[in-house]
Amino acid sequence: MKKPISLALLASLLLASLASVNAQQTAGVLPIKTSISDTPAAPNAERQLTEIYRVGAGDVLDIRLPNSANNRSTLFTVIEDGAIDLPVAGGLISVAGLTPEEIQNTISAELKRRAVEENAKVLVGVRQYLSHSITVTGLVASPGTRFLRRERVPLYVVLAESQLRNDGARIMILRGGTPSPVHDLSDPATLNLTVQSGDLITVTNRPQEFYYIGGRVGYPGQKVFQPGVTLLQALLAAGGTAKSDNKIELSREGSEGRLVTTLYTLKQIKSGAVQDPKLQAGDRIEVR
Repeated sequence: MKKPISLALLASLLLASLASVNAQQTAGVLPIKTSISDTPAAPNAERQLTEIYRVGAGDVLDIRLPNSANNRSTLFTVIEDGAIDLPVAGGLISVAGLTPEEIQNTISAELKRRAVEENAKVLVGVRQYLSHSITVTGLVASPGTRFLRRERVPLYVVLAESQLRNDGARIMILRGGTPSPVHDLSDPATLNLTVQSGDLITVTNRPQEFYYIGGRVGYPGQKVFQPGVTLLQALLAAGGTAKSDNKIELSREGSEGRLVTTLYTLKQIKSGAVQDPKLQAGDRIEVR
């Protein structure tokens, strides 16, 4: 049976569908924010990349001259060498790598230089985003290519659009031929990772993991680990123990590969004197 998606992850993805209205708008001309105001504590470079878009080959631009006699919207496709053919500005203009605002300034300067209009007002938007693509594979309902509408986009937006399956629990990002570490989707930090053009995102399930319980319990042995399970829940799942003053040894592998053992009593946990600890995969529990 497929494990239901966690409430926290579901909530994050639902919020993502709302956030994607700004981050991944699919129709019309999207105004591009190129002026960023960050506090010194904010990661400026990273935030900038999630709020700007640099045009590339294949993108379709909507260019308007509102003060001109012919002020209708005109569409221009960025050709392979990164230019658009704009006759009113003298022909080919290189736009690849520029933001829409930078393209506006470039065209205005060219119109002024050619004495077409002294104070020409130019509006540039992106009608179709086709130069920044990623690929999503694995445990999603809609795998395939996604086109980004920013230089970087939070992972939760991509997963919301790709419709993460209930059994999708981990992701790996292949960037520039180098795979990232495997990230757990139950970790909120994973959902806030950003992806960029060229990334290959693979969603996988969580391999089955175990913990082990023995001693004075009804059903000792190897148990399937579920993230979030606590020591008390593990004891109950193993049939419980007869006495509340029994000593419980929780052994866990430390940073150097050696076991580190912590002693608890069931009475302390039930009374709230000691917090009920969350287990980790591979934990060993012995009730004495």
